[in-house]
Amino acid sequence: MNHSPETPDRRRLVIVGGVAGGMSAAARARRLDERAEIVVLEQSEYVSFANCGLPYHLSGEIERRDDLLLHTPASLGAALALDVRTGSRVTAIDRAARTVSVTTSESSYQLPYDALLLSPGAVAVRPPIDGLDHPAVHSLRTIPDLDALDEHVTRLVDGRSDDDRARAVVVGAGFIGLEAVEALVARGLEVDVVELADHVLPPLDAELAPLLADELRAHDVGLYAGVSANSVTPGAERGVDLALSDGTTLSADLVVVNVGVRPASGLARDAGLAIGPTGAIRVDADQRTSDPHIWAVGDAVEVIHAVTGAVGPVPLAGPANRQGRRAADSMLGRRPTPQAPVLGTAIVRVFGFTAAVTGANQRTLAEAGILHEVVRIHPGHHAGYFPGAEQIHLVASFAPDGRLLGAQAVGRAGVDKRIDVLATALRADMTADDLAELELAYAPPYGSAKDPVNMLGFVAQNALDGTTPQWHATDLDDVLADTLVLDVRSPAEFDRGHLKGALHIPHTELRGRLGEVRAAAAGRPVSVHCGSGVRSHIATRVLLAEGMDARNLSGGWLTLTAVRPDLVA
Repeated sequence: MNHSPETPDRRRLVIVGGVAGGMSAAARARRLDERAEIVVLEQSEYVSFANCGLPYHLSGEIERRDDLLLHTPASLGAALALDVRTGSRVTAIDRAARTVSVTTSESSYQLPYDALLLSPGAVAVRPPIDGLDHPAVHSLRTIPDLDALDEHVTRLVDGRSDDDRARAVVVGAGFIGLEAVEALVARGLEVDVVELADHVLPPLDAELAPLLADELRAHDVGLYAGVSANSVTPGAERGVDLALSDGTTLSADLVVVNVGVRPASGLARDAGLAIGPTGAIRVDADQRTSDPHIWAVGDAVEVIHAVTGAVGPVPLAGPANRQGRRAADSMLGRRPTPQAPVLGTAIVRVFGFTAAVTGANQRTLAEAGILHEVVRIHPGHHAGYFPGAEQIHLVASFAPDGRLLGAQAVGRAGVDKRIDVLATALRADMTADDLAELELAYAPPYGSAKDPVNMLGFVAQNALDGTTPQWHATDLDDVLADTLVLDVRSPAEFDRGHLKGALHIPHTELRGRLGEVRAAAAGRPVSVHCGSGVRSHIATRVLLAEGMDARNLSGGWLTLTAVRPDLVA
């Protein structure tokens, strides 16, 4: 092949890697330039597949495997006149000559380019577990991974009775790990999950994780958090034994390991392109690398986190698709929309629950030294008087000036809608005041006149301007030592569990029993709580109006028992 195009205006764009970023760039480039020669080099046999759908085919929810294969080389050639070459591995880049070295099963050749796009993706992290090469150990990231795992599961479940169910262990309780757990349970396996962090779904704030842990246990999933998997060895009772760091041994017929990914940046590194400290390819706002003729997109590139300013890879399909579109614009000389900092918005289903995050969580904010105020609410996902209302557990962090910094939610319904609204609010740099004034769609089957997003704004306003000072479940030791705890729940709620030494006065009786509070407080601050923070907000305002030093527990008893179940009588 010659480097010079056949006609002066015919450029050759070479794209290394398909799937989200690469194919988004290829399709956009064709829509922008009908004359460009666009070559896509994909080392696997699958250039465009729905990797986010893999767990749902494993479970049987997506019945047809072919539904995951979005396009083939033939369909892309017919629809977009793309030259798609699967089974083609790029082994080197000659930046001076502007060529890539390509190896196939039959030959090797040099392919010149005018513009080169790297979309190598990421590779699964291989944790330091002895015995990972055992045939019972699988991962779930590619179509071949899916095929091998599905075949193994089918062999295990065929012909077995409920009294002799196969057992699987999933190592890693992140997004993909939890989806794998759900899929394996749906296929009839008994499942244990092992997570090195102290709770499932580590990006989620620890106070929300117990909701997911309870849901896993409700589906008979064994949960081992705060421990690592050390080794896989042939088992006496089942196929393998998985040894954990706490001395536990789990017997299993199948092990699925999904503990994260790292950027596949080796090709770029070998070519001398700038690589960041996290191992990701450094790009500018137009996806251009340190070489003016090379662009990069997807899981292998650095992005800037919108809240913390941290730089590193964020392996999500949404950013990768947008990066591909942006890179195509830039390669063809158009002025692209510069890449905005990434929020890391993500969502996962865990049986009947949905968990979603956007922006920065509390741990990340603390590590970055960013001052913030946390508010927690537990509203219904639609009007309470309309049948079927489900509770949403919402946590949001705000800067001292009111700017939203991050939000998380767990619930059985309505979670996706609220996190999407809050992700949009983060992108728009909205404040608590802005959330309070958002006009959102309302009818009883869909929401409330005061939507949970509005309520977050209201509660944050009260906390930030001092209308209702807060205390937090993490402050409990100091609260018990230095303040009077006032429990304003109903007698029935109090009898089901309460803090030792708490003064119990239902909120409807408080105005007539203020003398008891003054006497019990004896000059100390009063730390008020109820079930969710609503009634205690009213009680706190009553005490403040009487000149007492009072604070309201953020999130109420629901949050407190999630964070500190050890101190509940």
